[in-house]
Amino acid sequence: MRQIFVGILLYAILVLPPIRLYLESIMVTHMLVQLPLLIFTGWLISKYIVGKYRSFFSKWNTYGVPGIIFVAIVTTYWMIPRTLDEALTMNIMEIFKFISLPIVGLLIRDSWKKLEGIGKSFIYLNYLSMFGLMAWLYIDSPIQICNNYLETEQKILGWGMLVITACMIFYFIQYVFTDHTEEDFC
Repeated sequence: MRQIFVGILLYAILVLPPIRLYLESIMVTHMLVQLPLLIFTGWLISKYIVGKYRSFFSKWNTYGVPGIIFVAIVTTYWMIPRTLDEALTMNIMEIFKFISLPIVGLLIRDSWKKLEGIGKSFIYLNYLSMFGLMAWLYIDSPIQICNNYLETEQKILGWGMLVITACMIFYFIQYVFTDHTEEDFC
């Protein structure tokens, strides 16, 4: 019950105009702070929602595949530079962001434990390559990709994504060389 309260409180804080506008004013905080925190709010409240609607989730998301496909589509969509611009200039996109990303968090928590090891590895490696590609795009682009952010901000975001990619690689390497006979991947 405490997780639900924390999730709702965090969501309420993220929606507050001063917090929302501050996080969206800097590209790296928009992409690497606000978006993951919105996903985290959904993850926090998911235990309650999935428990309350267990029959729906067991029928609709039996093996976790539909949920994880939704997660992949939505998170890929929010990595596109134009969507960050649209979230700042179009109210409907801002609303979509604040609805879709908590749903992503909810579905991650429900789907991840249902996936088999090979599915988890596929998703992990997909995100590893996606973060690496986006880092390269933001760092090496000779032009300003987002209209609402400076070229220097996109390079900083690219370096942040490169750090995340390196951390994912190091995590994967340490995972390969440690014993996990009694636990699942990630």
